Amino acid sequence: MMQDRKALRREIRQQRRALSRSQQQLAGRQLAQQLSRQIWFRRARHIALYLPNDGEIDTRPIIALCRRQRQHLYLPVLHPVRHNRLWFTPYTRKTPMRLNRYRISEPVPTGQPRRPAFALDLVLMPLVAFSPGGGRLGMGGGYYDRTFAFKLAEKRLRGPRLVGLAHELQRRDALPLEPWDVPLNAVVTDNACYGISY
Repeated sequence: MMQDRKALRREIRQQRRALSRSQQQLAGRQLAQQLSRQIWFRRARHIALYLPNDGEIDTRPIIALCRRQRQHLYLPVLHPVRHNRLWFTPYTRKTPMRLNRYRISEPVPTGQPRRPAFALDLVLMPLVAFSPGGGRLGMGGGYYDRTFAFKLAEKRLRGPRLVGLAHELQRRDALPLEPWDVPLNAVVTDNACYGISY
């Protein structure tokens, strides 16, 4: 019998939080190496990603790589009006930051133009668990699923490529998914890249 979503989240979050700082740093470097080999990553100009929290795989080596390649970076910001949706704000070395209500660091709203979700080239998304076929189990708030729900309606043909980032230990052969879960085009871990569809 497939494990329920709440129990699976709890189990995997405990496993990734148990990783040591050196294990996290190594995983982040290996993840950046995996990504750097992907042509779709190198060609992307406008990339949204996240700052790691709660044991999520470290994205700082990817941020450094993107800056070297002169790619434009964006971070998610909780939408102030539309419930459980995200905005994407430019992220540079000078971007002022604050903690949101989940204690996750996000850019301070400064009047800088935001980039609509559909206008991004690539979204590197956090997740709790994934399946190699593109299944993603998030934290349960539905922010990414609601923000990218248009991909379900348009059969993923338009808008950005959605790519999950994870530790290999977050992989499961199958996940308890719901109809509103937006599938990923690919998942990249510290060990492998699982598929890409366009």
